[in-house]
Amino acid sequence: MFSSDRDTMRKQYVEAWRKFRAGEVMTPLEDMIARVIVDHPEYHALLESGEKGMQREYLPEDGETNPFLHMGMHLAIREQVGTDRPPGIRAVHRQLSERHGGTVAAEHRMIDCLAEVLWRAQRDQTAPDEQAYLRDLEALLRR
Repeated sequence: MFSSDRDTMRKQYVEAWRKFRAGEVMTPLEDMIARVIVDHPEYHALLESGEKGMQREYLPEDGETNPFLHMGMHLAIREQVGTDRPPGIRAVHRQLSERHGGTVAAEHRMIDCLAEVLWRAQRDQTAPDEQAYLRDLEALLRR
């Protein structure tokens, strides 16, 4: 899935959703993608729209959220929680899930922290700072 080609990555979302809806056998990654899509019914029509949805640009300056980026952030957080990396993220995720009514709500709070740490790493041309990321996540528990 981790291709730098935007269209290839987007097609993986569309294909995972198609297979899920058709009841076809899916790879573990496709299953993860489909679970995220299930949690986001606002994106179902987009994923069923074919090429029109695939080619669209989502510009933050227009106040738009890129649905593929948003779902990708959920996938990243779920992978981090599954491996507990950075160490402690699983516990933060569990506590936020309990406090805010489920995993999706917790992840929606965590996404801003992930986006920030990725932005800083890209800006500074360094690896993401896992300790700063975990501190930002833990700060969510104090709010």
